[in-house]
Amino acid sequence: MNTLYIGTDISQTSFVGAAWCDGKAQLFGTYANDDAGFAAFSERVEQVRQTSQATTVHLILEPTGGYELKLALYAYGVGWLVSKPNPRQLRQWAQGMNFRTKTDQVDAKMLAEYGFRNQPAPQALMARAVRELDYLLRRRQDLEKTLRMERNRLANAQVHPDLPTTVLRNIEQTIGLLETQHQAIEQAIDHLVKGDATLRQQKRDLLSIPGVGPKNVLPLLVLLARFHALTQGKGTAKQLTAFLGLDVQFGDSGTSVHKRPVISKQGDRAGRTLLYMGALGGVRGHNVLRIFYQLLLSRGKAKKLALVACARKILTWAWAVFGSNTPFDPARFPHLTALPI
Repeated sequence: MNTLYIGTDISQTSFVGAAWCDGKAQLFGTYANDDAGFAAFSERVEQVRQTSQATTVHLILEPTGGYELKLALYAYGVGWLVSKPNPRQLRQWAQGMNFRTKTDQVDAKMLAEYGFRNQPAPQALMARAVRELDYLLRRRQDLEKTLRMERNRLANAQVHPDLPTTVLRNIEQTIGLLETQHQAIEQAIDHLVKGDATLRQQKRDLLSIPGVGPKNVLPLLVLLARFHALTQGKGTAKQLTAFLGLDVQFGDSGTSVHKRPVISKQGDRAGRTLLYMGALGGVRGHNVLRIFYQLLLSRGKAKKLALVACARKILTWAWAVFGSNTPFDPARFPHLTALPI
């Protein structure tokens, strides 16, 4: 299949496009980051596609804080393939290919060449309901962070006897407003999940896994859906573990360097935290996760390492449940269920 690889470097208001044609990157120019700009860009891409006799257009985007999302949605709409490489890996590749200068034009050409030389797998678009849930969860997280800060300010203010009443009342009013907004977001999340049969089923299935509860089930659902889209459903549990940064890194070299194995921590820190806290709670119940945890301890593993292993096990189980659309079945682990809890 003859594919035309397109690279775009995007800012808030505009983007630069380039294509890999005839063995080199060619600039398309600068376009507005709006519908009119997308239409003009698409027309230019189609001209080049016909000239090069390509059958497929593959757009390579570098994540830029959300500025690339409108173009990505447009690309999906017109039938292009879309890939968003990991920014860190992309930059390392660019340095290895001797891209020393960093401008919008150079980056667009670099992305087009990256697509041609690496042929990254296209990434699917997450379902609209999952994307909406992701935005709501992010907003809930922001509100919870701000609420903690304001409550700390209130506790600190209450120990100052000379603090003006106006300041104290202002903090209390801010907390009240944030609590109202937080409640509204919670209601929106609940309404969204209850109104979508797929989300409702996925949530119910994931809650059947030891270590998955009300606090981490929805962020875990979004994480799994994102990885499913990135890999078009072909990703493995091992790849998912690395995606989240729970994979083990060894530091052995020759006969003299033997570092203690650690997890890579290259993925989503918040996701790792949720899984670790889930493991911390899950091993306190009477379930296969507790048995697995105790088995690790009996083999001499430190408690923290055993909990990290349990977090990794929860993630592996969750991916299996998500992919099969069936609840967790502890009977599939007879080597664990046969042991006493």
